[in-house]
Parts: sequence; structure tokens; C-alpha cells
Amino acid sequence: MADIPEIDLASPLQFVINAAAGSSDAEAKREVVEAALRAGGRRGDLLFCSPAELTCVSDQAATRAIATRTAVVAVGGDGTLNTVAQAAHAAGCAMGVVPQGTFNYFARTHGIPADPADAVRQLLHSVPSPVLVAGINERVFLVNASLGLYPDLLENREVFKARFGRSRWVALVAACATLLRAQRRLRLHIEMGGKVRDMQTLTLFVGNNRLQLQQFGAEPDDTVAGTPGDGSMAALVLRPIGTLSMIGLMLHGAMGRLGEAAGVERFEFEHLVVRPTLPQGRSGVKVAFDGEVTMMRAPLDFHVLAKPLYLLKPQRDAADIGARFRAEGAAP
Repeated sequence: MADIPEIDLASPLQFVINAAAGSSDAEAKREVVEAALRAGGRRGDLLFCSPAELTCVSDQAATRAIATRTAVVAVGGDGTLNTVAQAAHAAGCAMGVVPQGTFNYFARTHGIPADPADAVRQLLHSVPSPVLVAGINERVFLVNASLGLYPDLLENREVFKARFGRSRWVALVAACATLLRAQRRLRLHIEMGGKVRDMQTLTLFVGNNRLQLQQFGAEPDDTVAGTPGDGSMAALVLRPIGTLSMIGLMLHGAMGRLGEAAGVERFEFEHLVVRPTLPQGRSGVKVAFDGEVTMMRAPLDFHVLAKPLYLLKPQRDAADIGARFRAEGAAP
């Protein structure tokens, strides 16, 4: 097992905060973090940045964290956590999480409080713990990655949020609107565990978080060693279906029974290569990962990364996970 990074309690934690400096949102986050640090007798550098600056600031913070034996801490939603995790994983430094998103699947899976003040207080008494993460073409993702319909859903959701505000109901309405007008089909050539198959689908959704899959009602059987997020991943494939079937699909999803819906196939894997059929002259495909949408070059290689992410967790939890990693040889 690789050496777990050490934390020097005298070194300031590197907080990466996705908010424009000077905004009311930034000041509210500053007050929460600084109050918790004062109460805990710890120091921290608060690095505010815009979304466009997030990658650069995260890389710099991770480099500083390695040099000063401290941790980089992501303050924000899934997209912020993903960007900071990418930097922390590459540098090999410890990472803390102060969640501020809507669903917070990654934080909830690892017992991180939803309340920001509680989350900061907990990480001050936490130690680095190895956590398996997934990769798509070496891009880290914590919760899910997908292509086809789901990236369109995320883009439409942002449009609805900008117009109607952030809430679970707005997200649900946006999802319904996207599903009902779904037309585009993906033609995929899939390679998995020595098996090859071709399929048509509206979307390929890859989950690395058991909690999210449970809430979908789409948790797969344990046919692969480990569980999604802890040794394997799960894929959901939505076959092309008509409008009435799509309405039935939405009802199943709303009731947390997506796995029972007609046209939905699910399976587990450790390594999956996807080669989509693309229009002539195109080499990239739209991919969503942890709530962010980007273009990626095909083929798409999904796999569990051998190198863990070192997440700040309560000491007892970290000791239990460390013992399991050593027993199973899950980390290098």
C-alpha cells in the first residue's frame, strides 16, 4: 500500500472555494470556515475562485498541500469536488470535503455532514483514508459519468435552475422535459471483460456511488468483486423507447424503481471500453461526469483506478478502511 500522506497540524489547510471573492456567497462561506477554524485552533488559507479559475487554483493548492504536509479542502458542489479531487489524486495529497450541493452523494456516502460548519469541524479531527475512485480516460470521477441523454439532461437542468432557482423539484421538471423529447440514439461498440457487443441506446450511465444507485432503485446484483464505489462500477443502459414507455420510465424513477422499468439494462464491471459511432470528422463525444459536461476523445475507457484518493475521514473509520485495504491489497 502506498504511503498515506501525513498531516502537519501546524500547516494551514488549503480551502478551495468556488465563489467570486467579495460576493455575499463568498462572505457567508468565509464566516463558516473561519469560525470553525478558530474554534478548533487550526489555520487555513481560503482560496476563492471563479469556475473558470477552479482547475488552476486546485492544482496550485494541491501542490502546496504536498509541500507543507497538509490537505486541500473542496468547498462546493459535485463539480467543485470533482475538480479538487482530480488535483489531489494527481498530487497524492489528502483531501477534505465541505459539501454545498443539492444531492451530495459522495459526502453522504463517506459520512461527511451536510451542514458546512459541522463538516469543517469534523475534518479538523479527521485523518487521510484511502478511497477507491473511478476514471474515464484517466479523468477522475467520484459519483457518475455518462454519455447520450444524461449530459443533455444536466445542461437542461442548468437552464431551468437559472430561470426557476435551485431545488429538487426544478431538477425533476428539467429531467421530465429532457426525457419526453429524447430522440437521439447512440450506437456503441462495448468491450468488457473479454466480451464484445454492439448496441443502440439513448444513454449510457456509469455509477460509482452505491447510494445514488440505491435511490434510483437501480442497484445491480453483486456479480463483481466489491460494490459500486468500492471496487466496481455499475452501468445503466436505456434502450430506445416510445413516449408512453418514457412516461412509465419517469414514474419508475420517481418511485425509486428505475431498475424495474422496461428498456433499462444494468450490469457491473471493473473495466469498460466504449467506442461510439461518431459523425464523419468528429473524434469527440459529449460526456458528463459529477455534474459537469465536456467533450472527450473516443474511445472512452472506464475503470477503477488503482491509486486511491486520500479522503479526510474520522480516525476510527480511517483505521477500519486502512486495515481492509491492507488485507485485500486494493492499493499499490
